[in-house]
Amino acid sequence: REARMVAALSHPNIVVIHSVEEDRGIRFLTMELVDGERLDRLIRQGRIGVQQALAIGVPLADALVAAHARGVIHRDLKPQNLFLTQRPDGSPCVKVLDFGISKAQEDEPLNLTSTDMVMGTPLYMSPEQVRSLKNVDQRSDIWALGSILFELLTASPVFEAPSMSALCA
Repeated sequence: REARMVAALSHPNIVVIHSVEEDRGIRFLTMELVDGERLDRLIRQGRIGVQQALAIGVPLADALVAAHARGVIHRDLKPQNLFLTQRPDGSPCVKVLDFGISKAQEDEPLNLTSTDMVMGTPLYMSPEQVRSLKNVDQRSDIWALGSILFELLTASPVFEAPSMSALCA
């Protein structure tokens, strides 16, 4: 399911899925080899400047526009699912990975997730996603993008709490 959705997305900032394979009953994806590092490693080094944040945020927003135009919502956008790499000409590039809990707008009848189930990473989840997957749409990805940009600029998450339930509250 993930491979079909991602394979339909053709964007330079979204990882390319080449094929879905199966070996001895185990399914796996073959995808573009991306050389670089996860965005969370950059965040751990401390805050970055506005220009560098824009160099990451603008292409990331453009990738989300492309996914949303195809009706695909990521639902787990976070620094661990973003990879910093370089294009063949050496210019920086950010790649969106792991569409594992993504959904297509017309997908819900598949009942792969319960509508009151919570899936995602709480630090980057929109309030509606914390409450239920039923009402999650493109705005949840935009919320996550804003949370990531805030963290890039401040080296701190938007919200901090001693527990996951406190964070969600």
